[in-house]
Amino acid sequence: MKAKELLAPVIAILASAAVLLGASAVLRPVAERNETAARDEIMGYMLPTRPGAFTEEPYDGEDESIRRVFKAEGGYVVEVETAGYVGPMILWVGVTNDGQVSGVTVRDHRETFGLGRGAQTEWPFLIQFLGTAGEAAVGDGIDALTGATVTSKAVTRAVNSAAAFVTGADVSSGATEWAG
Repeated sequence: MKAKELLAPVIAILASAAVLLGASAVLRPVAERNETAARDEIMGYMLPTRPGAFTEEPYDGEDESIRRVFKAEGGYVVEVETAGYVGPMILWVGVTNDGQVSGVTVRDHRETFGLGRGAQTEWPFLIQFLGTAGEAAVGDGIDALTGATVTSKAVTRAVNSAAAFVTGADVSSGATEWAG
């Protein structure tokens, strides 16, 4: 092949790459704003004051399960990672300024279909945590998901950990331990 025959396709590929990179740079801030707005909308349902915006606060406490903390008028949404039966589970827990759990959602997990996966979809299980303040325990006011005791205890640990953060409870007090 002659060099001139290769030049046109190479130039076309380079021009296409430049256009894609430029579009990506222009659209990245828009995508980030949309992601933040979607996150704030979901988190808004987790606090009774229905705040419109959340600000992420730095977390440097002792509880290694707390990944991120978001503050808004009326309380916090704490992102917690806990060990489920199959693997890590990520939860968002809404906690009012006075330490009462006001919302729980399982954001990511790998739990067993038909058993532990119910932690994300079984609302009667999740609503048991509303109004607790770091003292929830499976078997003591919290009914486990049928066939998913380990997952139920993992969710309980996460909820207690988030409430302990807001109330200032010492993580060594047992509030974030295996939870019964």
